[in-house]
Amino acid sequence: MCGIVGIVSQTPVNQLIYDALQLLQHRGQDAAGIATSSNGKFAMFKANGLVRDVFRTRNMRALPGNCGIGHVRYPTAGSAKNEEEAQPFYVNAPFGITFAHNGNLTNCEQLKGEMFKNDRRHINTNSDSEVLLNVLAHEIQEATSGYSLDPAALFKAVSILHKRVRGAYAAVAHITDAGILAFRDPYGIRPLCIGFAETDKGTEYMVASESVALEGLGFRFLRDVMPGEAIFIDIEGNLYNQQCAENPSLNPCIFEYVYLARPDSLIDGASVYATRLKMGEHLADKIKRQVSTGDIDVVMPIPDSSRPAAIQLALKLGIEYREGLIKNRYIGRTFIMPGQAVRKRSVRQKLNTIGSEFKGKNVLLVDDSIVRGTTCKEIVQMVREAGANKVIFASAAPPVIYPNVYGIDMPTRDELIAYGRTDEEVRREMTADALVYQDLSALKQSITDVNPALRSFEASCFDGLYITGDVSADYLNRLEYERKHLAPTPEDPVRNQLNLSLATAE
Repeated sequence: MCGIVGIVSQTPVNQLIYDALQLLQHRGQDAAGIATSSNGKFAMFKANGLVRDVFRTRNMRALPGNCGIGHVRYPTAGSAKNEEEAQPFYVNAPFGITFAHNGNLTNCEQLKGEMFKNDRRHINTNSDSEVLLNVLAHEIQEATSGYSLDPAALFKAVSILHKRVRGAYAAVAHITDAGILAFRDPYGIRPLCIGFAETDKGTEYMVASESVALEGLGFRFLRDVMPGEAIFIDIEGNLYNQQCAENPSLNPCIFEYVYLARPDSLIDGASVYATRLKMGEHLADKIKRQVSTGDIDVVMPIPDSSRPAAIQLALKLGIEYREGLIKNRYIGRTFIMPGQAVRKRSVRQKLNTIGSEFKGKNVLLVDDSIVRGTTCKEIVQMVREAGANKVIFASAAPPVIYPNVYGIDMPTRDELIAYGRTDEEVRREMTADALVYQDLSALKQSITDVNPALRSFEASCFDGLYITGDVSADYLNRLEYERKHLAPTPEDPVRNQLNLSLATAE
């Protein structure tokens, strides 16, 4: 769920990249980094924290050049608080490459072995992004051995990378004195788009995880990078592209539309906001079938990402929509809060109730999804304490019952409230009076309604079908064993810091 950006400009890019990362801050709050180049030398600065806290004036002045990349990190692999694993990464051969990656590799351990045994490359961290960088660097070196560095050589390197690497990846690489290389995995799981700006000095290009980063900086949205496609923008501002995968297919992560992406973004031809409105419409149909809507006095969202669905749901049901839960915008997203106890405390700090909106009412709460359920349970209790008569809870997404291995650090199956439980058992655990989940078919249709070309999705956290075809039961069991082996204890603050995971998608 990280955010990446790459810019080729005719003027210094440090401020542009900084501003783009702020627009992508929702994709990662753990660390931030920027790398630029000038006169054949890279400059880089990265550290743990929010973009606004990482970079000072002195850091920005030390990032000269008209070409560069940036990254905001949400930890999915490796140790979450290790500053060495903040991105971008760098290798000095061939040519010198900085690199930023969004996603997660599923054959990382196999690739590490190949790096040591065959490619003679050393991996210095636990990050799969460093592995992906070294695969790319090796293949560029092979493709340019005895030849010049040109777009054809770079596209050949990406083609071989696609054959070696499994998993989800959208990446940007800055090759010194050459330009920016960007590419997306053959399944198009993680998003990546490209935009341009016409200036007096020529055309400038930006690639980014979401279109909101382009539009917020005055770049015009050009298009999404296609699954398996590679884009190369040289330092003169010339753009080249080529399909580098043999059998690409578009299967975007459905959780991007549910929760991860900003509502004002356009991902693979679908407005995120419009898809969330449609989710509300389909959820209203499900509620009509399961709940006596005449007993519901008011519909309320759990801010912020569920708001569009709640608005449309209330409209379709003909029930009053009100805001009764107020969010403190200076509290971080709960899914990156370390440790369960801290996450639980943060709910009360993050949300506060307006008692008059709840007193004596039957309230329908709408959330985008339910993962662990601990936050939802806490909210139900808050609403009851505020005076609600009944609390009906509705999720715009189906039950989350499988781990996500493609870049969303979801809990193990045992930690998921819906795993091994019926809807009724989940309702009792949450202490709600009624619980309604969106159907998976309806969720998919919500996106297809907005863009009919989107018909296939990566929805493994809901259906257990892993699109890359290499995720076995043994693989999942190993991941869960490793996670539990590193499980935090109250006496172990370091491991508590490492165990950053998705507490709720809200």
